[in-house]
Amino acid sequence: MPRFLRGAIPSPNIWNTPQIYELENRAVDPEGRAEAAMSAIRSWTGATVLDIGCGTGYHLPALAATAGRVIGAEPHEDLVGLARRRCRALPNVEIHAATAQALPLPDASVDVAVARWAYFFGPGCEPGLAELSRVVRRGGAAFVIDIDTTRGAFGRWFGQSVPAYSARSVESFWSRQGWRAERLDLRMAFERRADLEAVLRIEFTPAVADRAIAETPGLEIAYPNVLRWKLF
Repeated sequence: MPRFLRGAIPSPNIWNTPQIYELENRAVDPEGRAEAAMSAIRSWTGATVLDIGCGTGYHLPALAATAGRVIGAEPHEDLVGLARRRCRALPNVEIHAATAQALPLPDASVDVAVARWAYFFGPGCEPGLAELSRVVRRGGAAFVIDIDTTRGAFGRWFGQSVPAYSARSVESFWSRQGWRAERLDLRMAFERRADLEAVLRIEFTPAVADRAIAETPGLEIAYPNVLRWKLF
């Protein structure tokens, strides 16, 4: 049985198949456009950086290369173990078993907070936003990266898999919260066709995944995202 903290929002793709999600992480954004967009808004060189929903810690080593201190927070205890093993040789990285709405950090202790495809999906994430306001110090920034469901085949497949999702409601929510947004034209680039197909099967319902595979030749997938941010 999966072991996760109370209050966590389930993430079936990485929780159930972390090995395949690792392939997805490796494939996403080979140009580093998301990192470039964030660092242009608020650099994390020498800063204290918080990765919320860090999963297996895939992004932590890259953050640790320039940040002064990196903190990972992840509610799934098995993934916490994987993240700690990944980062055990990095003295400036620490990983906590924690949810976005109950971060074990002091007030005003973080310069940059990042959440990629985790928790902050719109209405209902107010407790996590309150935690961001508590832990991010003045002069800091918070970033949320999520799928842009209004664009491209990937957005269409997502809408077919999660028909209850309302992009309009989500956009309205973030606007009311005072966050800004920037579209990101990302892509996934795979080394093997089998890896691409496996990733599509953990992201969509079986019928939608079959259609997505049939519609996707080669080894690449356009992956439109949106970067949301707030300065504190």
